[in-house]
Amino acid sequence: MKFSDLQGKLVVSCQAYPGEPMRHPDTMAQVAEAVVEGGAAGVRLQGLEDIKEARTRVDVPIIGLVKEGYEGVYITPTLELCIAVADAGADVVALDATTRPRPDGLTFPETVRKLREVRPDVLIMADCDCMESARQAVDAGVDVISTTLAGYTEARPKTEGPDLELLREMHDTYPDVPLICEGRIHSGADAKAALDAGADTIVVGTAITHPTSITSWFVEAIS
Repeated sequence: MKFSDLQGKLVVSCQAYPGEPMRHPDTMAQVAEAVVEGGAAGVRLQGLEDIKEARTRVDVPIIGLVKEGYEGVYITPTLELCIAVADAGADVVALDATTRPRPDGLTFPETVRKLREVRPDVLIMADCDCMESARQAVDAGVDVISTTLAGYTEARPKTEGPDLELLREMHDTYPDVPLICEGRIHSGADAKAALDAGADTIVVGTAITHPTSITSWFVEAIS
């Protein structure tokens, strides 16, 4: 695929957390089917089985990842998992692009280089938390950079909505590198603001595909 397939369009993240009722590959694949019917140009899926099942049901680009643990580098943290995500059917492999130590001892640039050697056919998406990780990712030659981890590490404070300040800086610094805004996009207004700030593509997850969170917002509003 080419990133231009997602230019100016919506990607929907279809993920459920361990222990939740919807945490099942078949369910997540059905959710992926549903959002594609609604107009999503691509989907983001976590877990090898989820990716494999969704690949049989949707023909849009899949951004794939694997989460291991809850601290440090946990988004596709090793080269082995990056390759497994690609082998499962993902068109784009998303991985933590921060400068933190990786569990397999490889640096982020080393991981990118070795993944390119094994699977040159997939795109590599760098989930960044700040400009330092964005620079590292671009220097390593990734295909796409994103704001996915902004506010989820100590590098930057967590904003109420998407981190538009970081998004603008990433866009201004690397105008020719495809840029995704992901994280805390909870409304159409948030999505529009992200596009206006320089995002090429929007990834929305919780506000579309996580009913537990959506329900809690309404419960809190009327309490």
